[in-house]
Amino acid sequence: MKLIFWGGTGQAKVMRPVIEEQGDELIAVFDDTKNLTPPFRDVPLYHGSEFDSWYQAQRGVAAGFCVTIGNPHGNVRLRIAERLESQGLAPISAIHRSAIIARSAQIGDGAQIHAGAIVEVHAVLGRQCIVNTKASVDHECVLEDGAEIGPGATLTGLVHVGRGAWIAAGATVLPRLRIGADAIVGAGAVVTRDVPPSTVVVGVPAKAIRST
Repeated sequence: MKLIFWGGTGQAKVMRPVIEEQGDELIAVFDDTKNLTPPFRDVPLYHGSEFDSWYQAQRGVAAGFCVTIGNPHGNVRLRIAERLESQGLAPISAIHRSAIIARSAQIGDGAQIHAGAIVEVHAVLGRQCIVNTKASVDHECVLEDGAEIGPGATLTGLVHVGRGAWIAAGATVLPRLRIGADAIVGAGAVVTRDVPPSTVVVGVPAKAIRST
């Protein structure tokens, strides 16, 4: 399938070899940042404002997309995905060959699952979720739409992560806890109690420091 990326920085660079190993072809990258350095020499970079005219000129050549925008922008990923789907493009999941995903896990549209990540039995990932390098999502966890789990982070069993929340690198969330929508768990934090929506927590044990 011929794909576009929306997002032209590090996430795009990591995801390109994954989609190519799946047999897909990247034909264009879009980003809303002005004067951004193109991430690839062989794939054109366009500003987001150019998408409509570009897509009309393509006459349906591009069939799918991946929103390659990382933390803490889960809600941005969802908005862009909705726009592209309304144009008739299909959200593509990009899953690294070394990721381990249980057969009973449910993976939503547009997922990005990186090298060495683990998604265990009966876990549920919503739309446009990211599970980064060597992150672990244990049994029966739920990630709502747009949630992101950072590199090396660990969700123990039955954790519920709200829409657009971000668990940063190396954080640990203990069993049966809830991370509210749009919350941020800082790098290396250990979460021992529920985190309210739109709250930033850091430390061991994690404590609230501000709102998002």
